[in-house]
Amino acid sequence: MARWDAQAEERLRTAAIELFLELGYENVTVAQIADRAGLTRRTFSRYFTDKRDVLFAGSEQLPGLLSEALSRADPELTPFEALLTALADVGAMLGAQVALHAAQRRAVIARSPELQERGRTKFADVADALAAGLVRRGCELASATLLADVGVAIFRTGFDRWVDSPDGDDLAACLREAGAELRLYLGLATL
Repeated sequence: MARWDAQAEERLRTAAIELFLELGYENVTVAQIADRAGLTRRTFSRYFTDKRDVLFAGSEQLPGLLSEALSRADPELTPFEALLTALADVGAMLGAQVALHAAQRRAVIARSPELQERGRTKFADVADALAAGLVRRGCELASATLLADVGVAIFRTGFDRWVDSPDGDDLAACLREAGAELRLYLGLATL
């Protein structure tokens, strides 16, 4: 009888990312991932539904986390300020959870049109959740949709900056910085 391996999920994730970087995402099978990790396909299936799930597992929680953080934001804040607060709150929570493979994961996704599409779908879900949360705070739908898309852009920019300087600020600080930069540019913009 096989013993439970507390590190199996991380071993599988590490093996998958190594193989994706070496061979390309499309050229890697679940059997190769399991073999590299020294585990079985059955063990892989306990943790991941498919090889894409190795890269996106947990991302389905992001829309809900952001929506909850938005609902907790001070009701006196403007919609934009509430959005920035929610992004920073979630960034503070996520930073430690996603730090380990963030740069490698991003590199794998950048090389695969299939994974890029999956990422766009995930961010569309985030934008929908943010827009709904802003509407619940009293923001008009058109404005909420615009702000939600801006929120996704801030999140992506802050996340990329965080990944690019692993010894720099934490994720929440990078998100706040991206929001402040946008605010600065908007303050300088003339139509």
